[in-house]
Amino acid sequence: MRAVRHMKIGELSERTGVSRRLLRYYEEQGLIAPGRVANNYREYTEAFVDQVVQIRGLLDIGLPTRVVKQILPCLDKPRQISIKDATPEVLALLAGERDRMAERIRLLVRNRDAITGYLEEVVAALGDDVEPPSGGSAERAQAAQAQEGRSGGRHRDDVDARA
Repeated sequence: MRAVRHMKIGELSERTGVSRRLLRYYEEQGLIAPGRVANNYREYTEAFVDQVVQIRGLLDIGLPTRVVKQILPCLDKPRQISIKDATPEVLALLAGERDRMAERIRLLVRNRDAITGYLEEVVAALGDDVEPPSGGSAERAQAAQAQEGRSGGRHRDDVDARA
């Protein structure tokens, strides 16, 4: 039988790229539950590496910790989602979060395109007196084409100042 390898918070931090402070926050939020040794130090097993990476990925896509905490039981293997434990409440919560993110992305794309258009107009008006900034027309055209395919052809002039 193979012995379970344990590590302290510093090693987990190094292996996951997540700061010690953030790991303690994850514990405070109930996202991870390390064991404690006699001197009250936190003790982590190898499984925490994948769990922390998974939590970080979910937080990085914009899910709040309260949502991550609810869907963690639905995560079966590292970096995979299992449907066996997904409740209707969790699915509704995730659908709402997905819709919130999609709206945020839509607004960000619109505003990015408006700013890019403004920059292009200023550069064109100033002519040779100013160097064009990076992220110019070719990238904007690609982004606009991709957005039109998803959004039914919204135009960059539809700026929403809230995003």
